[in-house]
Amino acid sequence: MSEMEKMLRGYGLTTAEIFYRMPDHPTLLQTFVWQSYDLAPEFPEMKGFLKFWQETLDGPLHSVRYVHRKLISAAEWRSVKGEIIVH
Repeated sequence: MSEMEKMLRGYGLTTAEIFYRMPDHPTLLQTFVWQSYDLAPEFPEMKGFLKFWQETLDGPLHSVRYVHRKLISAAEWRSVKGEIIVH
């Protein structure tokens, strides 16, 4: 599915700032920024990524901060039937 199709189906841009502990130095926190199109309020893409992180990567999660913004909605989309070009 293209980005435009996702936006028309209600997806918005989700950005997550992930704080995790360094495996070799558990007292230090490191950050990772993840961004993808996702559906609020369930956030299946972000939850899937965080599940992958916990099952596969060594750095245990400390916390996650995220923001979500719909870039376009179906009400904002309109079909254009013609085009006039003026030079």
